[in-house]
Amino acid sequence: MSNPHMRTMRRVGGAAALAATLALSMTACGNDGGEKPKDVASQASTAPSESDKGNGGGENVPDTSTVLATSKNDAGIDMVINSAKRDSGGFLTVVGQFKNTSSTTYSVPTAWNGKEVAVSLKGRSLADMTLVDSAGKKRYYVLRDTDNRPLTTIDYNVFFKAGQTMTFFAQFPAPPDTTTKVDVLFNGFVPASIEIS
Repeated sequence: MSNPHMRTMRRVGGAAALAATLALSMTACGNDGGEKPKDVASQASTAPSESDKGNGGGENVPDTSTVLATSKNDAGIDMVINSAKRDSGGFLTVVGQFKNTSSTTYSVPTAWNGKEVAVSLKGRSLADMTLVDSAGKKRYYVLRDTDNRPLTTIDYNVFFKAGQTMTFFAQFPAPPDTTTKVDVLFNGFVPASIEIS
């Protein structure tokens, strides 16, 4: 055989060996990265949608007909809590909306991301939100996945235009069944007392 022909054969053989190795690696890894931990799967199923780009929500439109509580900050932003529901996995998901009732654009503070550096490095989130069970004397923090990503609405637009509404969700460990009321604490907002369903 000529040298050019041998080089072509070697290239084809090398490519086939590489393809076989990749196929074997994919089989050996199984569904690695495809399967979500229970908390992340729950996040995907409960994350509400938002008509604005970059909200980080999911695909389901939340029911906003019920209002459990409304809290305001000094800049004219309303935090409306629409639901706080337990699920069978031991989680509590809070769903609501932020509404800019002012006449100016609001720049979302980095404090909304929370104080934990490992979480803040993951980008914009609502990791600063906490639930307080006054009767049980416990505080509940937003859940994180195994990569320290908070299970909340993420990567929303930091500029919140006048009249704009952003739907959000935040997932927490569920308080005991005997706890029916908690306070939602979030940076800059008055604490809001809500009923758990």
